[in-house]
Amino acid sequence: MNVQLFIPCFVDQLFPETGFNMIKVLERAGCTVSYNPKQTCCGQPAFNAGFWDEAKSVCTKFIKDFSGNDLIVAPSASCVGFVRNYYDKLFENSSFHHEVADLKKRIFEFSEFLVQVLHVENIGAELTGKATYHDSCAGLRECKIKTEPRRLLSFVKGLELTEMNDVETCCGFGGTFAVKFEAISVAMGEQKVEHALATSADYLISTDHSCLMHLQGYIKKKGYKLQTMHLADVLASGW
Repeated sequence: MNVQLFIPCFVDQLFPETGFNMIKVLERAGCTVSYNPKQTCCGQPAFNAGFWDEAKSVCTKFIKDFSGNDLIVAPSASCVGFVRNYYDKLFENSSFHHEVADLKKRIFEFSEFLVQVLHVENIGAELTGKATYHDSCAGLRECKIKTEPRRLLSFVKGLELTEMNDVETCCGFGGTFAVKFEAISVAMGEQKVEHALATSADYLISTDHSCLMHLQGYIKKKGYKLQTMHLADVLASGW
């Protein structure tokens, strides 16, 4: 299967190894992966900040960059959820209406693509230790992803997965929310980390680096040994 890779801004700039690990896993699963170097942002930051005209320009470029028939895979439920749920608002009654409808059907978050499209659950990964999983708001509520990442993690040799309390509660990042409401954001991050620590986990895993980046900041500040990992990095371990 031919797939197009979409790498979000923060993954490109801060966690490029996750993009490479996603390619590694997809190729192991039998995919031929392509990357359009002209791609930029999905437009979500501008949209969430209220700059809809500017967002529409960025989103228009995204539509053109990912034209064609290939399925699109991204290591971010946040970006995928934005394309699926909000492009309609920006391009309602526009000439891009049909392109948007088609794009929404072709774009997938990494874990749902592996499980729902490729029907792959055991990639042969190995990682020794205890882990707990964080449901990102975008993954859980916008992409309806719940069982897929857990199913994939259940086949990682040596990894013991334990659910934390209030697992579906927001971590407090929320993009600009973390800037505008810093105290609330930090308190929510603290609660999430404390729940993860209560499971005695070595690893805190998620599908979204945006959440993990926020939580890692609190973990580092406190000097905890808990390590955050993106699902793609876990699945690329041990082989």
